[in-house]
Amino acid sequence: MGEQERMVEAILFASTEPVSIKELEDRMPHGCDASEALTYLRKRYEGRGVRVVRVGDCYAMRTAPDLGYLMQKETVETRKLSRAAIETLAIIAYHQPATRAEIEEIRGVSVSRGTVDQLLEMEWIRFGRRRMSPGRPVTFVVTQQFLDHFGLENARDLPGLKELRAAGLLENRPPPGTIPGLPENDEEEDDSVNQSEMFED
Repeated sequence: MGEQERMVEAILFASTEPVSIKELEDRMPHGCDASEALTYLRKRYEGRGVRVVRVGDCYAMRTAPDLGYLMQKETVETRKLSRAAIETLAIIAYHQPATRAEIEEIRGVSVSRGTVDQLLEMEWIRFGRRRMSPGRPVTFVVTQQFLDHFGLENARDLPGLKELRAAGLLENRPPPGTIPGLPENDEEEDDSVNQSEMFED
C-alpha cells in the first residue's frame, strides 16, 4: 500500500487537473486500489502546506487554505465578469440543471447569447441533459473547473442566503420592472452582442 500511495501522490502532483479514481487506476499497475491509497495519502497530508482535496468526483493537490495569501502575488485579475454574467452563473449554480427560459424567468430579463457563450468558453458551465418537456430544451450545469476555481467539493457547498448576506454579496434591490420609469431590460443586449462586452474594464 505504501508503494501505491507513492504512485497516487506522483500522479496528483504532476497533473494540472483533478484526477478521478478510475484515471488513477488506469495508470497504476493492475490490482492496485487507488481509493484506499487516497485515504492514506489524504491523512498523511493533513496539516501540511499542501493537501489532497476532493473536487467533484476527482482529487487534486491544492495549497492549504490558510496559506493562500502566499500565492496572491501570482494571481492578477485583469477583468471581472459583468453583473449579467455573474447573475446567470449564480442561477445555474444554485438551480442546476437550468434551461435558458428558467434563467430568464428568475432574472426577469432575457439572456444574451454572448453571456452564455462566454461562460461556456471559460468552461465554468456546460450543457446538461435535455429537459423532457415540449421542445426538449437544453439545460446548463456548472463544471468541475468551476468547483475547482472556487474550492468547492460539489455544488451543495455553495454558500446559503445567510452567508451571502453576511459577506455583503447580496443586494436588497427590487426585481427589474418594479420601479416606475426603469426598463426591465436595463442591462441585456440582443443576441448579436459582442462577447467582449460581457466584461467590465
